[in-house]
Amino acid sequence: MPSRTKIEWTETTWNPVTGCTKISSGCKYCYAERMARRLKAMGQERYRNGFDVTLHYDSLQQPSKWVKPRIIFVNSMSDLFHEDIPFEFISKIFHTMEQCPQHIFQILTKRTSRLTTLASKLYWPENVWMGVSIENEATVYRLNDLQQVPSFIRFISFEPLLGPLENLILEGIHWVIVGGESGPGARPMRIDWVESILNQCDQQQVEFFFKQWGGVQKKKNGRFLHGKIYNNLPKLAFKHRSASLLFKAA
Repeated sequence: MPSRTKIEWTETTWNPVTGCTKISSGCKYCYAERMARRLKAMGQERYRNGFDVTLHYDSLQQPSKWVKPRIIFVNSMSDLFHEDIPFEFISKIFHTMEQCPQHIFQILTKRTSRLTTLASKLYWPENVWMGVSIENEATVYRLNDLQQVPSFIRFISFEPLLGPLENLILEGIHWVIVGGESGPGARPMRIDWVESILNQCDQQQVEFFFKQWGGVQKKKNGRFLHGKIYNNLPKLAFKHRSASLLFKAA
């Protein structure tokens, strides 16, 4: 039985790959890197390589053992489109997702160049949601790349949001998540940056999910925006039982 993750927009995680490398400013205080080094120090075998990219063949079929429908974040401790992950291994992950239609699988990447290169070579079942991380103006190009991917649901995680983002063209995007950076050294997020994205989502009819204000004390700062919690999910998702389960639990 998989354990429930503390990540607000999903239910559980599946990590057939662990480890990554930093490619943009949003990676500066990577939570996964901190966690991987801690787990290595604790003697966890899966993190014997620390935060070096490591393939876990023994985990490839893990979701098939989970009978209850779940929303699953794929590679919360890595980036599925990292250049050190062979295409053959990525294909195996996609095959597992196809063979588990009871679940919803959420993928996030910063490596959209490789994503667009490989997208046409992969089969995209409806239970696979593809997302990209965007932290500032310099990384908005990832939005344009995502729009080329034939995923049933496409989403953006603006986390950590590190600057204002105006004039976003959200055509073909079904869901937006916004969150501030958390943990040691967390850089602050301004309310006007969040409000701007919320307004753009409203204007372009894109569902909005506010994850957190972040900061060193994440729990203390909470999730309220304008006195409410924004837990919206993409409308298309509700044809799938797992999305309804998450919505009720949120």
